[in-house]
Amino acid sequence: MKLSSEAEAVYRVQNYGQKPQIDGLAWVDLKRHVDEGGWMTELIRPGGTALPGLEGFQVAQINYSSLEPGVVKAFHVHRRQTDLWFVPPEDRMLLIVADVRDGSPTKGTVVRMMLGAGRTGLVRIPPGVAHGARNLGPSAAGMIYFTDLEFSVDPKECDEGRLPWDFVGREVWEIPWD
Repeated sequence: MKLSSEAEAVYRVQNYGQKPQIDGLAWVDLKRHVDEGGWMTELIRPGGTALPGLEGFQVAQINYSSLEPGVVKAFHVHRRQTDLWFVPPEDRMLLIVADVRDGSPTKGTVVRMMLGAGRTGLVRIPPGVAHGARNLGPSAAGMIYFTDLEFSVDPKECDEGRLPWDFVGREVWEIPWD
């Protein structure tokens, strides 16, 4: 079918796949074990056998964070720390990651990923990749995240850096309407 020239100018094919396009960024699907009473998902095995896709990651700290509806919490960037994020499948968060590493083969690449939204998985965010989230749900949304460094408020040891929320543009946080 031929579309009008106005429609053709803004037409895009919907992408439903999770395709990390930043060097070191990875999505790890987690198995959901279901029985008559509900389900259980194994998130990580500290000190034990690594789950596939998480080899080499050593947990130093486990944190829980909550975002109110519509809130954008961004951008964080670490020089040394790797993060693993888990958003429960009942919640919906838009994750934005931007490669700000000098010399990276994917420097400048920005990726949008849906977390939660019925899926069980972890996203691995390497050092030097700025990251933030927006809660798309109607109520507060939770996140469990694992780090390979312990948090410190000491300026000599702190690895928690910030960039402006609109560092890669305000429009990156918008939800396109179909």
